[in-house]
Amino acid sequence: MTPLPIQVVAHRGASEDAPEHTLAAYVKAIEDGADALECDVRLTADGHLVCVHDRRVDRTSNGRGAVSALELSKLAALDFGSWKDREESPDWRDREFTSVLTLERLLELVADAGRPVDLAIETKHPTRWAGQVEERLLHLLKRFGLDAPTTPAGSSVRVMSFSARSLQRIAAAAPTIPTVYLMQFLPLRMRDGRLPAGSGIAGPGIRLVRNHPVYIERLHAAGHRVHVWTVNEPEDVDLCVALGVEAIITNRPKQVLAQLGRG
Repeated sequence: MTPLPIQVVAHRGASEDAPEHTLAAYVKAIEDGADALECDVRLTADGHLVCVHDRRVDRTSNGRGAVSALELSKLAALDFGSWKDREESPDWRDREFTSVLTLERLLELVADAGRPVDLAIETKHPTRWAGQVEERLLHLLKRFGLDAPTTPAGSSVRVMSFSARSLQRIAAAAPTIPTVYLMQFLPLRMRDGRLPAGSGIAGPGIRLVRNHPVYIERLHAAGHRVHVWTVNEPEDVDLCVALGVEAIITNRPKQVLAQLGRG
């Protein structure tokens, strides 16, 4: 059987070319041909899921404060694009493209993409929101018909987390949604390729892959797919190809697609 091509996943959108987690970054990623979009989701003080990586908005906006302590209206008043060079894309001058991005708006973008585009959604949350992020996420996915293995548009969703407990909640409530256990370091108790209960796909960082390539072989031998983050350098793309990983998560989807002969 011919192996499937490596899936190219746009990390926070085409985040090398546009401000991360903005509509501009995800529109660019779709235009560049990315197979999937990766995003982080956090819960606002009034219960909305927004695409923001950090606990606080200080690094990626002109505001300050924790996402969980701010209501959506306060976040919507902030500029999430000015920290990156505006001259690189005229779209950044449009408020719509640099305002805080809700997961709902991102799901609308995927629904209107005109082709199948998968989503890889990473759950982020402070302890006091334990369970609520997953609950709101699954509710929203169901609204968009993305809680099943196959959808009318051909897109699919997987949920990722560094928290095994978060993935267990997803697996218990929606067992058909694939889950990805993210790893920054080699898990000592799982060196043989096992993953925590509720996790079906391994998500090692590229540094782990460079330092322990044999671990990828063990994961595959244990029957797990491997999705590697964040792969930006050509030599790292080559390594992932050599190891037979199933997905590359990158800030540079256009360049990676070209390197894979799909540009």
